[in-house]
Amino acid sequence: MEEAFRLALCVMVGLLLLRGSRLAGAIETGNAVSKGSDEEGKEATDPQTLTVTTILQDPYAMARGTELEGYCLDLLDALAKMLHFNYKVTIVKDGRYGAVSSGGNWTGMVGEIIRQEADLAVAPLTITSARDEVISFTMPFLATGIGILLRKEAASQGASLFGFLAPFSKETWTGVMVAYLLTCLCLFLAARLSPCEWKEPKSEENHFTFLNSLWFGAGALTLQGAAPRPKALSGRIIATIWWLFTISLLAAYIANFTALLCSGNEPLPIQTFADLVKQREIEFGTVEGSSTFQFFKNSRNPIHQMIYEYMDKRRDHVLVKNYHEAVQRVLESNYAFIGESISQDLLAARHCNLTRAPEVIGARGFGIATAKGSPWANKLSLAVLKLGESGNLDYLRNKWWETTCFHKGPDTWSPLKPQAMGGLFLVLAIGLMLGVIVALVELSNRSRHAAKREKKSCCSVLSEEMSHRFRIKEGVRENPEKVKP
Repeated sequence: MEEAFRLALCVMVGLLLLRGSRLAGAIETGNAVSKGSDEEGKEATDPQTLTVTTILQDPYAMARGTELEGYCLDLLDALAKMLHFNYKVTIVKDGRYGAVSSGGNWTGMVGEIIRQEADLAVAPLTITSARDEVISFTMPFLATGIGILLRKEAASQGASLFGFLAPFSKETWTGVMVAYLLTCLCLFLAARLSPCEWKEPKSEENHFTFLNSLWFGAGALTLQGAAPRPKALSGRIIATIWWLFTISLLAAYIANFTALLCSGNEPLPIQTFADLVKQREIEFGTVEGSSTFQFFKNSRNPIHQMIYEYMDKRRDHVLVKNYHEAVQRVLESNYAFIGESISQDLLAARHCNLTRAPEVIGARGFGIATAKGSPWANKLSLAVLKLGESGNLDYLRNKWWETTCFHKGPDTWSPLKPQAMGGLFLVLAIGLMLGVIVALVELSNRSRHAAKREKKSCCSVLSEEMSHRFRIKEGVRENPEKVKP
């Protein structure tokens, strides 16, 4: 009995010791099991740690203490979650994007990819044919172009001399001048044709000469009035239509000019790259060795060639090393920076006294760079496409491109185009046609009565009336001879 009890006690102690040893082993190796299970679950994909190079540029990658943040870091994090890889981010050593040096080697992030110092380059790196020959790019994650960044005060220099013409576009001013001349011509014709305005062309002088018609139209345009005033119905129709046109025109001019002054959004004198080349007050340049500089170098456009020659001759003075230096030059001097339009939009959103000119050339995109032939290129391209389709790229764009500028009054202003006043010009044209038709009707009625009285054909009397009314100089010469005793 005692031996059986001892045997049972030994068995129980042995079982307790065995169970304790297993539990202790499990606790000691718990982390490894957890990590091992994670590795076993992903053994097929084998999460790889990639070295990613980038460049410090707001808002793509910005240093916040010991960490980095920005658009490219958020994009990289989203891609890592989709494709299950780890990454380590480094800043490009020479602070450049990538260009061929004088020795024939690539610099910047492109050079690090070629030398296999980095696996990926996630940065505002423009996709170009020269770079695509030595590295691989994914599909663009941001679309951009080449624009002009200006300081508002520098851009508006010399713009106030003819600022009073700003409310209307050039096409509208041309239409107003044509309408003025046509109205004066129709008034002159109506005054010549209408018997109520000129009863006896042989002995009577018509006061509505073409110069007087011009003077009458100008007086009505300035709401001052001018003599002589039309007596005939046809002339009064033309004058009334012209008065209505001028009142509406002046109202539109005053309203748009007031909106221009209140908004403080004066039109820039530099709208295009051609305007930039023509002026001499503002210097311009780009980042040295950038894809933008190469674009102008390789372009066959005459304007682009002039821009390249200007920057190449003054490269030590107008070319900058990075975007931070470019912004400082634009803010502190009469300098225009030529660069990526999407980055310039951000700078204009962060600095309220900066603006981007309307013209954008050289449509291009930012892509993720990998080594030539890397399998990550296709994977990343597909992931970028999925992020675009899901709206994540738009979300990141809105997140990091948020503006801090608040404008008073209307957000946008633009000169009035002819399309906005098309109805006004149409009414004027109808009124002018109606006035001339009424003048012809008045003359034909007079000719018909004269033909009955003189027993002539109506056509012969009408042709005589027309010939007398448009032989102005001859009639004036004959008039003094007839009144002499």
